[in-house]
Amino acid sequence: MIEMVIESVGRNPANPNRMVVLREKDQERYLVIVIGIAEADSIAIKLHKHTFSRPLTHDLLSTVIETLGATVVSILINDLADRTYYARIVLDHNGRHVEIDARPSDAIALAVRVDAPILVAESVLEVASFTPAKEEESDGESDQISEPDPELEERLGLFREFINSLDADDMEKPKQE
Repeated sequence: MIEMVIESVGRNPANPNRMVVLREKDQERYLVIVIGIAEADSIAIKLHKHTFSRPLTHDLLSTVIETLGATVVSILINDLADRTYYARIVLDHNGRHVEIDARPSDAIALAVRVDAPILVAESVLEVASFTPAKEEESDGESDQISEPDPELEERLGLFREFINSLDADDMEKPKQE
C-alpha cells in the first residue's frame, strides 16, 4: 500500500460531479477519483477548517466510531473494477482490526476528520495513476517516439480539463499550523 495525500478537491469538467486528486506522499504520482458533490463538499469543509453547529454525516460517523471505542487506523483504496474504486475503512477495536467496505469518497471524508492515512494499493496505482512528464534534455541522440496510449491520453485529457477548470478560491489550502 502506498500512502497518498489530498492534493485538491474540485469540479469535474466532464460532468456535474467533483473530483479528488490524491498525490503519492513522497513522489509525483497522482490518482484522480470522481466523487459526489456532497462528499467533495464534506472533504473541502474539513480541509478548510469550517465548523457547523450540528454534525455533518462524516462528523457523525467519526463520533459513532469513537463512542463505540474504536479508532480509524487507515483507509485503503484497494480495488478498481469496471471504472469503480473500492475502499476499506480499517478500524482498531480493542486490539482487533476490523475492515469495513466503503466508497473511497466517504472513506477519504472520514480520514480527513480523524487524521488517518490514505493508502492505495499499488495494483490500483499501476492502472489508474499518472506521473506528469518531466522535461528532459536531449543528449543529441535520436529519441524513439512511441505511439500514444489512447486510454492514458483520455485520462490525461480529463485531468487537463479538470486543472484548467479549477477556481483558485475553491482550491485554497488551509495554512499548516
